[in-house]
Amino acid sequence: MNYPNDDLLLIEDNPFDAKMVREALAATGFGPFRIEWTKNLGDGLERLSKGGIAAVLADLFLPDSQGIETLDRLLLAAPRVPILVLSGLDDDGIASRTVQRGAQDFLPKSRLDSYTLSRAVRNMIDRQRAEDALFTEKERAQVTLDSIGDAVLCTGSSGNVTYLNTVAEKMTGWLREEASGRPLTDVFRIIDGATRQPAQNPMEIAVAKDKTVGLTANCILIRRDGHELAIEDSAAPIHDRDGHGTGAVIVFHDVSAARSISLQMAHSAQYDFLTGLPNRMLLNDRLTHAIASARRCQGKLAVLFLDLDGFKRVNDSLGHAIGDKLLKAMGERLLATVRTSDTVSRQGGDEFVVVLSSIRRSEDAVPTVTKIISAIIAPHSIDLHDLHVSVSIGVSIYPDDGADAEALIQNADNAMYHAKEHGNNNYRFFKEDMNIQAVRLHFLEASLHRALERRELELRYQPRIDLKSGQIVGAEALVGWRHPERGLIPPAEFIPIAETCGLIVPIGRWVLREACMQAKEWQLAAAPTVGVAVNISSVEFRDKNFLANLRATLEETGLEPHHLELELTESVLMQRVESTVLLLAELRTMGVRLAVDDFGTGYSSLSYLSQFPINSLKIDRSFVRAITSEHDDAPIISAVISMGRSLKLRVIAEGVETQEQLAFLRARQCDEVQGYYFSRPVLPKQFAKLLETGIFEPVASGRPRSR
Repeated sequence: MNYPNDDLLLIEDNPFDAKMVREALAATGFGPFRIEWTKNLGDGLERLSKGGIAAVLADLFLPDSQGIETLDRLLLAAPRVPILVLSGLDDDGIASRTVQRGAQDFLPKSRLDSYTLSRAVRNMIDRQRAEDALFTEKERAQVTLDSIGDAVLCTGSSGNVTYLNTVAEKMTGWLREEASGRPLTDVFRIIDGATRQPAQNPMEIAVAKDKTVGLTANCILIRRDGHELAIEDSAAPIHDRDGHGTGAVIVFHDVSAARSISLQMAHSAQYDFLTGLPNRMLLNDRLTHAIASARRCQGKLAVLFLDLDGFKRVNDSLGHAIGDKLLKAMGERLLATVRTSDTVSRQGGDEFVVVLSSIRRSEDAVPTVTKIISAIIAPHSIDLHDLHVSVSIGVSIYPDDGADAEALIQNADNAMYHAKEHGNNNYRFFKEDMNIQAVRLHFLEASLHRALERRELELRYQPRIDLKSGQIVGAEALVGWRHPERGLIPPAEFIPIAETCGLIVPIGRWVLREACMQAKEWQLAAAPTVGVAVNISSVEFRDKNFLANLRATLEETGLEPHHLELELTESVLMQRVESTVLLLAELRTMGVRLAVDDFGTGYSSLSYLSQFPINSLKIDRSFVRAITSEHDDAPIISAVISMGRSLKLRVIAEGVETQEQLAFLRARQCDEVQGYYFSRPVLPKQFAKLLETGIFEPVASGRPRSR
C-alpha cells in the first residue's frame, strides 16, 4: 500500500526506549514516515492538534499523565488516528483493557523487534485507511439512495431495521437514527387495505422463498403519526458471500392517488350517506378497538345512545328535505361537543351513538352528556325555520355494563328508554346507582356556581412548625365548602368538579386573596414572621392572567411576597418544562417562595428540579404514614431530606400524626412538620389563638405539654 507523507508520533519519556523504537522502525526501512518524538502527553496533544499524524505510538505512563487516562485523552484529541500502546509491563490484562478502550494494538517493550513493531504499525494504518475508504463508499451509496424517488428500507437477519433512505424516512415518519435496531413491524407498519388486518411481513416472505416478492395487495403503510399511505412494490433477500440470507431490502412508493376511487367506495360502505358520520358497521369496529384499548389499560369508556324527541313532527310537517338538513346539523353539533378521539355515529333515522373513549370514572361522562343536551336543544335555523327538538340519552359504561360492543350499545339503548320516562332532555345511566351518583354530581356542580357569590367557601389553616425552635412559622391554607344543605364538603370532593366546569380559576383567586389578607392580619396583630402557603392547580398556574392577578393580590393585601409560598405538585411543574422555568423565574423575581407539594408521588426529573428556583420540598403524607407501618418508607424520607439539604431546600413533612413519626423526622433533621399530631386545619380565629398560646404537643401518656 502506498502511504501519504504523514508522520508517526512517538510519545515516550524514556530516551532509551524512544531510541529503541526509532531504530526498530528504521531497520526495516519503514516509511516514508518521519518519526516525531515528544517526552510528555501535553506536547503530544499539541502536535496532534496540528494534524498530519498517521499513527501514535505511546507509553501510557508519562510525567504528566498516568495509565488509561493517557489513552482516553489521546482518543479525545484525535479519535480517527490509530494508537499503538507501548508498555513496560508484559500484562495481557492491560493489553485487553487498552484495546477495548479504543487503542488499535498493544506491544510490551520487552518483545519489541523491528519486524513485530513495523508490522503492527503497518496493520493499524492499513486498517484505518480501509475504514476511511469504506466510509467514502458508504457516503457515495447514501447519496445515490437518497436521490432516487422510491423509499428504501433494509433489515438485518434478526428482522430489525438497519437502514432507511430519505424517502423512507418521510413515508414512515421515522428518522434513520430512531428506527435503527427496531423491529421492522414498529417502523414499517402495514395493513391490508381491505381487511384492515396486519399484512404479512414482506421481509419474512422474501427470506423464506429466497426471491423477490411483491407486497400484499391493497397494502397500506401506517405512518408514525397515524396517517395512512397506500403503497406498492417489492421485497428482496440480501445474501452474504456464501449465499446465506443476512436480511432483506424493501423498496416501495406511494400509490394513494391511484387508490382514491377504491377508498371512496370503502368510505360509502362505512359512513352514513347523509351526515358523513360512521355508520353501524364502522361504529362496531371502532367500539371494538376502543374496548380492546380500555381492557389493556384497565380503563373505562362510555357509550351514549341518543334519540331525538320531536324529529318526527318536523319531518311530517316540513318534509324530508328539512328533516335531512336537521339531521346533518345535529351531526355537526355532536362532533363539536366531543374529543377527536371519540366517535359520533348515526344509527339510522333520528338515533345517534357516541363513544367516549378513555374515561377514568363513570361520572366523567356527565359533562359531555350535559354539553350534548345543551347543543341539541339550542334552536336550529334551517331554511328560515327555527326548529326545536329535545333529546333522551342512555349511558352504558365499559366494563361495568358490558364486555362487547353489542352489549354496551343495547344497554345504552335500554337506559335511553328509561330517560324518556323522566321527560325530555334527560339522561340515565344503565345502572341505577350510577344515576344517583350522576344526579349528585350535577347537583354539586349547579350549587358550586353559586357558592362564591353566596360566600359558602371558607379557609382553614393548618400550622407548620419549625422543628428546631418549636414555633409556628407558617400555615397552609385549605379551602372547604360550607354547603347550606350538605354541610362541610372537603376539597377532594368539589375541586375536581370546579376544574371540569371552569370554576377553578375564580375559586383559586378567592383563596389566594383571602389567605394573603389573613396572613397580613396575623402579622399586624402579633406574628410578624408567619407566612401562608397556598396550593396552586395546573389550570390556575397556566392561566394567562396568573402573574398579573398575583401581583395585584399582594399589592392589595400588603403582604410581603416572601411571606407567601405557592405549592405546586410535581406533575404541574413537569408540564411544558420550558415555559415552567420562565414562569418560576418570574415568581422568584417577585420574591414569592415556591414549594414542590406531595414530593415523591409524581415524576419530576432531578435534573430539572435543580434548575427550578424552588425553596421547599413537601414530603407526601403517604410516606410519613408508612414510617411505622409494615411498608416502611423511612429510607425514602431520609433520602428526600438528604437531597433537600444538598440542594439547600427546606424539607417539610406533612401528615404527622404520631410521636414516633415526629421522633423519626427530628432525628433526620427535617426542617418543618405539619399534621394532626399538632393541629387539624382550623378557622382563622382558632389559628390566631394557636399563635398566641403556642402549639401543645401530646406526649406518650396522651397528656399534652406546652411547647
